[in-house]
This record gives sequence, structure tokens and C-alpha cells, in this order.
Amino acid sequence: MESLSLQQMTEKKSASITEVVKNYGSQLLRFINSKVAKAEDAEDILQEVWFQTSRLTNLDELENVGAWLYSVTRNKIIDSYRKKKSESLEDFVYQDEDGELNVKDILLADDTNNPEIGVFKEMFWNELMKALDELPEKQRRVYIQNELEDKTLQEIADEESENIKTIISRKSYAVKHLRKKLQILYDDLND
Repeated sequence: MESLSLQQMTEKKSASITEVVKNYGSQLLRFINSKVAKAEDAEDILQEVWFQTSRLTNLDELENVGAWLYSVTRNKIIDSYRKKKSESLEDFVYQDEDGELNVKDILLADDTNNPEIGVFKEMFWNELMKALDELPEKQRRVYIQNELEDKTLQEIADEESENIKTIISRKSYAVKHLRKKLQILYDDLND
């Protein structure tokens, strides 16, 4: 088996990247533009994707280049939101007088004209669902019924035939767990 010279490997890699850029460039840019507010930001993100692609040594070994590119692109979009301090999101996220993280306003906000809010909502819901899945069933059920279905704790206690203090305790444990898990998102917004 003949070994390729460094120059031949570089030329082959360059040709592969050129093909990938040609095949995916415009559709990735459209995808990014649908997720960010400014065309300049979209172009910057796409450039970061191409830079990461150019650093790959085994581009030809990827089974599905398109899926990999979209995954990298989604991650770069999320990274861009984490890096920049977004005042529009900060207007919605705050801690109340009890020190509780309140993101309800942002989850209910209209995101049709603000892709940043849409991306944050998607990130938040994904993280919330992961954190809820980690809870014991009874704590998860109390939290969902109280916070997402707007049932009072007393209504939940009556339906479950449980003491109200038991329901309050389950909710408290759920909130502590979720606060710990979702604090990372809050911190990212305020960095």
C-alpha cells in the first residue's frame, strides 16, 4: 500500500472541505438565519462551523456529514447565545424576593420576532424535561400539576389523598432539584 505524502493528504483534505462547503453552505446559512436575529451573526456562526470542519482530520470517515454539520451548527448557535449577554432575555429572567428563579415570563413570551428568545425557550424546555426526568415520580407529578397545570397544592393533596404537608414537601424537593439543575442556564444569561 502506497503512503500518501503530506502534500497529497493536504490537497485531498482541501478538496473534501471544498465539496462540503459547496454542498452545504447555503442551506446551513439559511438554517442559522432562521435562528439568529442578525445576518452578521449568522455569517460568523457559519464561519466557526467551517473552521471546526477544517480542523477535522477524518472528514471522509464521517458516516453522515450533513447530520454532523447540523449538529455542530446547532451547538455553535447555542454557544453564541451563551457567549453574548442578551439584554432581551435578561428582561424576562429574574429572581423574585424569595430568591426563586422565575423564567415563566420568558416561556410565555412571543418569540416570533425574536429568535434569541425562541432558542432560549427551546434550551430551557430541554433542560427542564431532563431535570424533571431525574425526579422521583411523586415529586415530578406534584411539580408538573402545580406549576404547569396550575393546580393548587391543596387540590393535588385532595386528588392524591395525601396530607398537604406531604405535597408541600414533595414540591419543595422538586424545586430545589430543578433550581440546582437550571441555575446553569440562569448563570449563562448573566455572564
